[in-house]
Amino acid sequence: MEAQQPEGDRGRSPEGDRGRRVEPRHVRLLLPLLRSAAVVTAATVGYFLLPLDGNLDQQRTVTVLVLGLLGIGVLLALQAISIARSPHPRLRAVEALTTAVPLFLLLFSATYFLYAQEQGGHSFSEPLSRNDSLYFTVTVFATVGFGDIVPVSQTARVLTTCQMVADLVLVGLIAKVMVGAVRIGLQRRQPPSAPQPPERPERGPGPEGRNR
Repeated sequence: MEAQQPEGDRGRSPEGDRGRRVEPRHVRLLLPLLRSAAVVTAATVGYFLLPLDGNLDQQRTVTVLVLGLLGIGVLLALQAISIARSPHPRLRAVEALTTAVPLFLLLFSATYFLYAQEQGGHSFSEPLSRNDSLYFTVTVFATVGFGDIVPVSQTARVLTTCQMVADLVLVGLIAKVMVGAVRIGLQRRQPPSAPQPPERPERGPGPEGRNR
């Protein structure tokens, strides 16, 4: 006698069950990209809307920059650990890249804007708005160098030089640490190979074989 299926399961097909199992997996794969987009969107909105017009001297502005760079360094270290442990290391590496680079650019943009507000119109070749600061930061990062906005004061040139050096360090970290973390994560996903039995040394003919 054939076993009767419950009435609730009669209308189900294997293809439908397979589709229900695959759909949550695609959603999980999109979560890192959605997190990155949410963080970058929130940081960009905060950059343009938060009151950054407060009077900060040079020392406080540099302090904000140093603390921000340390925070980005800690973020990259945590991301590298999560990449090595993640079942999808390539996707987590894309998340780390799309999160760290925009935050890095927004940090220097805010620094330039705060310093330009504190110094007036004497730090750069023209007064900087928030959009101008972001534009100048991206041109320095991309090594385009249009020359329409240039640092004039000594402190502004030091800040720009610091960004150039930080750009090289950031690119080096992404190329070295992130790629290494992805490699470790891929190696962790591979199943361990079965141990091979040790090879036995070949025996030569013994005394008995020679006497025969």
